[in-house]
Amino acid sequence: MTVRTRFAPSPTGFLHIGGARTALFAWAYARRHGGRFILRIEDTDVARSTPEAVQAILDGMAWLGLAHDEGPFYQMQRMDRYKAVIAEMLAAGTAYRCYMSKDELDALRAEQEARKEKPRYDGRWRPEPGKDLPDPPAGVAPVVRFRNPRDGVVAWDDQVKGRIEFANAELDDFIIERADGTPTYNFCVVVDDRDMEISHVIRGDDHVNNTPRQINLLQALGAVVPQYAHLSMILGDDGQKLSKRHGAVSVMQYDEEGYLPEAVLNYLARLGWSHGDDEIFTMEQFVHWFDLDHITASAAQFNTEKLNWLNAHYMKLADPQRLAREAGERLARQGVSLDGGPDASRVAALYRDRVGNLNELADAMHPYYSLPQVAADVVAQHLTEPARQGLAALRERLADCAWQAQALGQAVKETAAERGLKMPQLAMPLRVVLLGLPQSPSIDAVLEVLGRERVLARLEAALKG
Repeated sequence: MTVRTRFAPSPTGFLHIGGARTALFAWAYARRHGGRFILRIEDTDVARSTPEAVQAILDGMAWLGLAHDEGPFYQMQRMDRYKAVIAEMLAAGTAYRCYMSKDELDALRAEQEARKEKPRYDGRWRPEPGKDLPDPPAGVAPVVRFRNPRDGVVAWDDQVKGRIEFANAELDDFIIERADGTPTYNFCVVVDDRDMEISHVIRGDDHVNNTPRQINLLQALGAVVPQYAHLSMILGDDGQKLSKRHGAVSVMQYDEEGYLPEAVLNYLARLGWSHGDDEIFTMEQFVHWFDLDHITASAAQFNTEKLNWLNAHYMKLADPQRLAREAGERLARQGVSLDGGPDASRVAALYRDRVGNLNELADAMHPYYSLPQVAADVVAQHLTEPARQGLAALRERLADCAWQAQALGQAVKETAAERGLKMPQLAMPLRVVLLGLPQSPSIDAVLEVLGRERVLARLEAALKG
C-alpha cells in the first residue's frame, strides 16, 4: 500500500500553530514511508472562505518548507463530482430526499428537548420496506440525507487514541446536500478521501465526532476506510486551550516576529511527539524517526520560552549570509539600506550568538548602516572629558593602524594605558560613539567590521559635537 496523507485546511482564517503541526505530522508520515502528501483546500464555506486566507495557508506552508506532492485541490472546483456521487447514492438507495421544512425541524427539536432527549432527525422521510411516504410538499426544496445504518456500531482503531466505538443508533441520517444544492463538509471530505486514495487521515481530535459518519459514508460507497490518527489539542502557556490571546494568530506571524522556520518546525515536532529525550534535531532526522506510535494522546502545552530557546540555538547555527539577507529585508522595511555599508554577513556573524531572533539581529545591525541616535543621558554618562581626550588620541592612532582585529585591539589597549584609563573607560565611550550603545561584541571585531573610513568619520563627528 502506498501511504497517502493529506492536509485539508478550511480557508476561513490563517494557518495557525495547531494546523501547522497537523500538516507537519502528515507530511512527515508520508515522507517516512516514501508516500505522497496531498494539500486540499476545503473551501465550501463560501461565506467565510477568502482568497486572502487561501494565500495565507499557502504562504505558511511554503515558509515552513512543507512541500506537497499533489494539489492544492479546491473543493469548490469539484462540485460536479460531488453531485455525481449524490446521484449515485440516490439511485442506490444509500441516500434519500427529505422534505422536512425548517419549521417542522424546529418543532421536532423543541419537543425532544422538552423530553430531555438528544435533538435528532426522526427519519420521517427515510424510505423503509412497507412504509408509505407522503407526496413531496409543493414549494419545499429537499435536502439529501445519508441513510445511516441504524444497528450495530461503527468503530476504528485510532493510531493515537486507541479503540473508539460509536453506536449507530446515536447517529442520525445527516444531511449530505443542502436545499440549495451545495454538499456538506462530511460528504465532501469522504468523496475527496476516496478519490484521492488517502490511506492515513492525521488530523485534530476535534474531528473525532465526524469520523463515525465519514466511515459509514465510505463503507456505503464501497471505499477503503483509511487509518485515522487524531491529534490532541494544544494548550497555551497557561494550560488553557490555545487561542489568539496566547500569541501568534498565524504561522506567518512567527516569521514577522523573527523566528526561523527550522526552529518552529523543531518545536512543533515535539508538541505531542517524542523520540526519547531528543530535543534538537533536523527535519531529516525527524522524518527518519517519525511514527504514529509515539504521539501522546494527552494534550500538548505550548511553551514560548522553549521556542525562544530553540530559536536562539538555530540562530547560532545559521549561515551568516542567510541571516544578513533576512535582517536586511527587515531593515529595508524600516527604510535602512545595506548598500554602501560594511559586509552584512560579517556583521551578522558578530551578533548571531548574542540575539534570540531575526528582529533582534536587525536591531543590532541597524547602527552599522546608519548613524546611531544617542540619547543625551548616555552621552553625558560616557563621553566625559577624559573619555573625549582618549577617543581623540585613539583616532590619531587608528588613522594609520593595520586594520585587523588584533592590531585594532592593541591600539585601544595602548591608548587607554597611555591616557591612564581602564579599558572600559575607553571602550564603552567608543562603543557609544560608533554604535550608540555601551555594550557590543568585542570592540576589536566591531572596529574591523565597521571599517577605517566609517570609524574615523564617526569619531570625528562625535568629538566635534
